[in-house]
Amino acid sequence: MDHIVDFGFGEIYARPGLQPAERQIAAVAALTVIGNQWSLRNHIEIGLRAGMSPQQIVAVIMQTIPYAGFPKAAEALLLARQIFDEHTIPSLAEEPS
Repeated sequence: MDHIVDFGFGEIYARPGLQPAERQIAAVAALTVIGNQWSLRNHIEIGLRAGMSPQQIVAVIMQTIPYAGFPKAAEALLLARQIFDEHTIPSLAEEPS
């Protein structure tokens, strides 16, 4: 497990070209498409800490619908809502646009 973490979060994340929030856009999209809810939870959390807004996270998930399908995207949206609730982030409908 140490080697997987060292490679994925060490070597891959240390590569130039993307800012931390941009890396999380890729991770959230990929994990939504493959349906890995455990890792998706972690990367939504990391995305929030890296500066992604809840609106960006929702937008990324919505962009996966043609690739992931509605069921996986819906599961990801429900998971994101859970995480936003845990962080007491107001409902997206309540926030100004």
